[in-house]
Amino acid sequence: MKRYYYVITAALLIIAKSVTAQDLKKHNQDRVINVDLKKTAGPLPAMLNACVGAGRAAEGLRADWQQQLAYVRKECGFRYIRMHGLLNDEMAVYAMDENGQPQYNYMYVDVLFDFLHSIGMKPFVELGFMPSALASGPKTIFWWRGNVTPPRDYAQWEKLVQNLVTHFTERYGAEEVKSWYFEVWNEPNLDGFWAGSQADYFRLYTHAAKAIKNVNPAYRVGGPGTAGAAWEPEMIDYCYQHKVPLDFISTHAYGVKQGYLDEFGRSGTVLDKNPASVSGEVLQSRAEITASKMPGLELHYTEWSASYTPADPVHDSYHEAAYVLQKLKQVGSAANSMSYWVFTDIFEEPGPRFTPFHGGFGMLTIQGINKPVFYAYQWLNRLGHTELANKDTSSWICRDSSGNVQALVWDFTNTHPGDSVHNQRYYIRDLPSKTKGNLQLNITGMAAGQYAVELYKTGYGSNDAYTTYLSMGKPAQLNRQQVEQIKQQNSGAPVARTIIAVKENMPFTQTMDIRENDVFLINILKL
Repeated sequence: MKRYYYVITAALLIIAKSVTAQDLKKHNQDRVINVDLKKTAGPLPAMLNACVGAGRAAEGLRADWQQQLAYVRKECGFRYIRMHGLLNDEMAVYAMDENGQPQYNYMYVDVLFDFLHSIGMKPFVELGFMPSALASGPKTIFWWRGNVTPPRDYAQWEKLVQNLVTHFTERYGAEEVKSWYFEVWNEPNLDGFWAGSQADYFRLYTHAAKAIKNVNPAYRVGGPGTAGAAWEPEMIDYCYQHKVPLDFISTHAYGVKQGYLDEFGRSGTVLDKNPASVSGEVLQSRAEITASKMPGLELHYTEWSASYTPADPVHDSYHEAAYVLQKLKQVGSAANSMSYWVFTDIFEEPGPRFTPFHGGFGMLTIQGINKPVFYAYQWLNRLGHTELANKDTSSWICRDSSGNVQALVWDFTNTHPGDSVHNQRYYIRDLPSKTKGNLQLNITGMAAGQYAVELYKTGYGSNDAYTTYLSMGKPAQLNRQQVEQIKQQNSGAPVARTIIAVKENMPFTQTMDIRENDVFLINILKL
């Protein structure tokens, strides 16, 4: 559930001013970005593609899920992945024998984690939900029935966690597991996800943290994994006062209003007009940590997106790519990771889906079609590691060690008509974009010589799979040829490539028309 803050910090005020100024910019007014190759802002923030989400662990046993994750890992560079349901009954981790003694089994977990290891990814381990043999009640959530009740025996819960972490250590080695994160539960501030109280959650966390540190004190554990940046000061105070290990704070934020915890999207959602939506919560979280008794804690937003339902067409829209980049830019270095929820529409909280574009959370559809938001992350991953000093609030300009320059530039315009119209009615439409005038990029300090300039774009009708799908008449099912047609028309190939000569002491200049919610990657390669 979202929180709204009425005490605006200086950082939030800066965001509000800069975004408002951009939103109010008159049409056809030029936007000019000036950078100097010799003036740098430091390393590009590593949090940009630190982590990505997935639905639940059992989905990770599917061949198509694994193929899509390997592709996203390669193209977008995500280093960690977080998902629900590691301890669900379908993963067969826990049972009781005829004498009432616990039995542990990690065969399915091993298949999943071995695959992650094989593609160079690390787990951001979410400990949940409760195995039914250990649960205190029958309450579950989602189509796949994750049990959300506290353990009936907290000592047995602790033994389960310690046994699991010991297994990880034996299989992957302590040095590897030291690089992982262990997050206790998911959104315990919501009744749907946790049938206990806050005190019950703190008890659950205490036993889990003790179990993890018993295996190795260097392993990292944190929480509370709440919705809407809740319980952060309470979590820190509890752990500080009771000397409970806490290495990081985790929480979630989404950019819509109403319809919370509605996996079917029936209540309707509305994209928030607040320019500090999502990013304001992240900055507030960082401020709360800084002001606490444990100011050095890491901050991980282990879920975030424009919307919190997997039935919201904003996820499929070209608007999502610019939205994501705008929020990441606003957050800056305030978070250690911002885990986009999720990488694929192979995601079954409401059960298997019946249409190819259904507003799913994913960056890819079930059939592996790239959505515009995929390109936002792919192009972030193509940026050089050194960020140039840049006053523009909607771009990153970077360079790499080979003398190449990359400019990722976008316009984010919230065109949503307001609270009277739900996203489920608005973003399913054909939504042509309006011009925002000319964009001019000026780069000084480039060495004289020949350069190849590649221009990539996503926006209305460009790497915009959903609009292509609309033009096909929104078929309820896509055959193989239709899938390939959509993929080919939205392949992410450059929209232009030219060879230019940069003369001594002359700036590089690129001018283009930019429209609402366009995203451009300008890749300048020294020949």
